[in-house]
Amino acid sequence: MSSITELAAAPAPAPAHTVSELLAVVSCRYLQGKRRVFAGIGLPTLAVALAQKSTSPEIEQIYESGVCGAHPPKLPETIADASLATGAETILTMPVLFGYVLQGGWIDVGFLGAAQIDRFGSLNTSVIGPWDSPTVRLPGSGGAAEVMANSQEVFVVMRRHNKTSFVAELDFCTSPSPVAARRADPKVPTRGAGVTTVISELGVFTADADGELCLASIHEGVTVDQVRQQTGWPIKVLGGVTVTPPPTQEELRLLRDDIDPGRVYLR
Repeated sequence: MSSITELAAAPAPAPAHTVSELLAVVSCRYLQGKRRVFAGIGLPTLAVALAQKSTSPEIEQIYESGVCGAHPPKLPETIADASLATGAETILTMPVLFGYVLQGGWIDVGFLGAAQIDRFGSLNTSVIGPWDSPTVRLPGSGGAAEVMANSQEVFVVMRRHNKTSFVAELDFCTSPSPVAARRADPKVPTRGAGVTTVISELGVFTADADGELCLASIHEGVTVDQVRQQTGWPIKVLGGVTVTPPPTQEELRLLRDDIDPGRVYLR
């Protein structure tokens, strides 16, 4: 029989899955039934790759660099990764991609990441802190503002869920939601619904009829109070809030062995 000292010294069992794996799996599930996805690099790419190998083989993945119908032999590390061209269905110039495909309303889901998000789905990918002397300077918009404005809906995946990432007021508004755009100018035309789904390390938010993000699902081991404490605004909780089913062994096998064996995005 093990002594108390031996038990205390024993290493804790490894988690069944990492945060990255959980976010990729949950994001993949929400992509089921979607057709054209404008995906950012990182966890969105991982989620789309998993969807293509499981629930949604018909998904057409589109990158900001102009690659449409991407079928790369390995996970791309940037939007300019040469592997994206291998097996792609077509490669467009950026003016054609943005002017005809994105602004033409052909994108079903824009799938983005962000450093900060507010209660109506506006995103910050520019700076943390004051613009003139930021604590952190981020990559900026890229195509995110156009993706927000022109996709039928937008999914956002957030690796960290705390009061510095889920904020009452953004440090800088890089990509305004349709709600923010209409508040700034009621005459601004808005095509899509903006952010409809946010997948974070604590749970899933979905937008209500007013565009406000409401807690719809919590992950295993997480409580609603924890989400409240880590969110920078008073959250609304849907009456039917559920517990997210954990990743299956098959989903984890696909991620670890087939999609990202080199741990490009899995951490």
